[in-house]
Amino acid sequence: MSALEKSIHEIGARARIASHELAKLSSAQKAAILHAMADELVAGTEGLIHANADDLARAEKSGLTKAAIDRLRLTAERIAGMADGIRQVAELADPVGEILREWTRPNGIQITKIRTPIGVIGIIYESRPNVTSDAAVLCLKTGNAVILRGGSEAIASNLAIAAAMQAGGAKAGLPDAAVQLIPTTDREAVRIMAQMDEFMDVIIPRGGHSLIENVVSHARMPVIKHYHGVCHVYVDKEADLDMALEIAINSKCQRPGVCNAMETLLVHRDVATEFFAKAAPAFQKFPVEMRADPEAFRLLAEHGYKPLGEADENSWRTEYLELILSVRVVDSLDEAVAHMEKYGSHHSDAIVTNDAAAAEKFLKEVDSATVYWNASTRFTDGGEFGFGAEIGISTDKLHARGPMGLEELTSYKYQIRGTGQVR
Repeated sequence: MSALEKSIHEIGARARIASHELAKLSSAQKAAILHAMADELVAGTEGLIHANADDLARAEKSGLTKAAIDRLRLTAERIAGMADGIRQVAELADPVGEILREWTRPNGIQITKIRTPIGVIGIIYESRPNVTSDAAVLCLKTGNAVILRGGSEAIASNLAIAAAMQAGGAKAGLPDAAVQLIPTTDREAVRIMAQMDEFMDVIIPRGGHSLIENVVSHARMPVIKHYHGVCHVYVDKEADLDMALEIAINSKCQRPGVCNAMETLLVHRDVATEFFAKAAPAFQKFPVEMRADPEAFRLLAEHGYKPLGEADENSWRTEYLELILSVRVVDSLDEAVAHMEKYGSHHSDAIVTNDAAAAEKFLKEVDSATVYWNASTRFTDGGEFGFGAEIGISTDKLHARGPMGLEELTSYKYQIRGTGQVR
């Protein structure tokens, strides 16, 4: 066993012990711990900004884009925002201990299905430093120990945030090693974590395709994937076209670099001419690069749309995460649904229509984590769903699907109470 593997296994062993202690805490104790964490982050603002400066210096030296550097930057305002987010989670209802079902068998045995912590959760992410805080507090609120492995670009910031949270929480009774961050940028750490099933109950990768594939290929425990977002908006023949345009613009352009942004626009042939007459000047303002099938290409070209290119088979499968959009004209709702089933990622898909029967058919038949009727795909978000925060958007079917909030970070068990019954 290598020195790196030994050190990460020691982290796992400590997390397993911490998880047993966390499971004993009451809702009030967990809330007090989270508030103490928030206070510690604010109190340690100067130290966090100092650690973040090291990351920023490396980022500038390595040539990261201005946008990436801005996402990496910690300020007093952003740290205060992280603390406020922790306090909000502290005040959310605690799902642990919730009785999901109770019943009594004919022999008198009483069975209760009750929500419980999962145990130890590993989270691997390539994102902003605030993810360290968000992920940790959601796990702790649900009584789970957490092992974090952030991106190399934010290693100093992540270590400082994790240390502050553990120190603050300890003042209010947080078990030692309940929050741990892998203190290395060595990519081998990902493989080691994924194979550490004796210590971790589930692993959640958040990042690009290569990271997720790497975790899935090595994992010996369940993986909850935050995967592709090839999301669709379908404009039905009975759509309010002004509404459809507003939804399409919002779904694509409000924030194109996120997983719930629209990547393919499908338009019913009966309204295509009228819709594209409205859509062409609206999308041109951004401008969005259109990659269109022959019919949509012709209609957009009639309005002088630029930039405009021809879609190919790969276009329909692509998550662009920028102002590029695949566009197709379809002959029916069934064709739209079939397109989503063939090319989509089962993330977020929407129909715009005034035909309730068509909408209900769409909601029933489209097999995606979130399906919308007359609303933007951009609402696939833990905060927008009222979850307070999220670990990510799962495109799996077991055990979590869609925005992952507190409930999705729990399992359940059966408690059986008898009076001496034997079988």
